[in-house]
Amino acid sequence: MDEGQHPDAAGFVLAGGQSTRMGRDKALLLFDGQPLIARALATLREAGLPAAIAGARSNLAEFAPLIEDAHPGLGPLSGICAALAATPARRAVFVPVDLPLLPASLLCFLLHHAQITGHALTVPSINGFAQTFPAVLDRAVLPALQAELAAGHLGCFAAFRTASAALDQPVSEVAVELLVQAGHVGHPAGLPAAHWFLNVNTPKDLERAARIA
Repeated sequence: MDEGQHPDAAGFVLAGGQSTRMGRDKALLLFDGQPLIARALATLREAGLPAAIAGARSNLAEFAPLIEDAHPGLGPLSGICAALAATPARRAVFVPVDLPLLPASLLCFLLHHAQITGHALTVPSINGFAQTFPAVLDRAVLPALQAELAAGHLGCFAAFRTASAALDQPVSEVAVELLVQAGHVGHPAGLPAAHWFLNVNTPKDLERAARIA
């Protein structure tokens, strides 16, 4: 898809982690010949979304527009709040910089599901367990997320639940296995869905992901 395929949605890469287990900024690590930040942005753009970077800890402006985080060091929830406050789009799709095996088709389906159902928060689940990311958020959840951030409740999924409850909704969890079985989503390299959510947190994780890819 071309960027702009979803006129009322925007994509954001969360790149504000401290990368303590990796030992250096994960965003600039090479994976399959390109920095992880470039790969994450490319996935968003392949899904038809304009892409920006939220919560960057280093200067990544050469890759995409940066959303300044007013509360650096507070984790991805702070970056999410900054992105939602900055975007005019109704919905935002968030991916972390350290999930290099995510396919764009999953992002497309989650966004379509959110648009059809009207749920304010949509995430995938795999093997019966909800995943925090990728996540599709309606901008209506921003006040509740900001309140959680101000209260020092920095866990993203717990904040998602609180924000959904404030709107009298559950978090919408979409079973990825069923999507694959129905042919709604797939990986361009044919990777099974369980591999899509491999976090690259350590050098060994990066090596494993490279072998899988």
